[in-house]
Amino acid sequence: MAQRALPLPDARLGRAVLTAGAAHEVSGVVLLLPDGGTDSLRRPSALSYAAQLPFARTLARAGRGDGLAVHVVRHRNRGRNDGADPSSDARWAADEAVRRYGDVPVCLAGHGTGGRAALRGAGHDAVNSVLAMAPWLPEGAEPEPVKHLAGRRVLIVHGTNDARVDPELSYRLAERAKKANRDTCRFEVHSDGHALRQHRSEVMALASDFVRGSLFARPYARPVADAFAAPPPLGLRMPLAAGFGRSLRH
Repeated sequence: MAQRALPLPDARLGRAVLTAGAAHEVSGVVLLLPDGGTDSLRRPSALSYAAQLPFARTLARAGRGDGLAVHVVRHRNRGRNDGADPSSDARWAADEAVRRYGDVPVCLAGHGTGGRAALRGAGHDAVNSVLAMAPWLPEGAEPEPVKHLAGRRVLIVHGTNDARVDPELSYRLAERAKKANRDTCRFEVHSDGHALRQHRSEVMALASDFVRGSLFARPYARPVADAFAAPPPLGLRMPLAAGFGRSLRH
């Protein structure tokens, strides 16, 4: 007997990650897009969702006085496949954020395949910023679209020792994106790998600073402001200095 293929589950928006002292009115939203496989129709792993929760809590604490809502998106499946592209989940999640919170700015943030989904989903009208960490980019494929990034703040973070995704690919993407959108910068985390664990505190501080500056017009920390202002290649190969988090004065 032939087996019937099970329909893909719908994408879902996890409940907002709450933190003590958070403002009651939501003024900005971060949608976190988890990493996954590059080609899989299996249901997403619960671990990929759980892995984003510490990051979500860090952002929620940083933005609690600004009215920040942070959600982890539950993708329909693990991989990037025809008819199940995670970037469509990102656009759906942005629609859902608007439905729930109204006309508030949205930041798409993702890691690995989620980073690519964030970059690809940035054309949504509500999205004003994109944070792509170690974005998965296939070698030898057609160049990624970048024109839709115009008008958005874009930050790419990549470890120089990433054995899963060649960091040079994200540099080339950032180089092309900078031509379409001056508000693009990229930080290199020296000696760190794909998971960005070795310098996690610095990466989290950088992400929090970028989110608050992009969603709530807070002044960026000096390294971030300099990265946006610098021309290539400097603004696309900015090193993430040790102690970045301790240098913040927001």
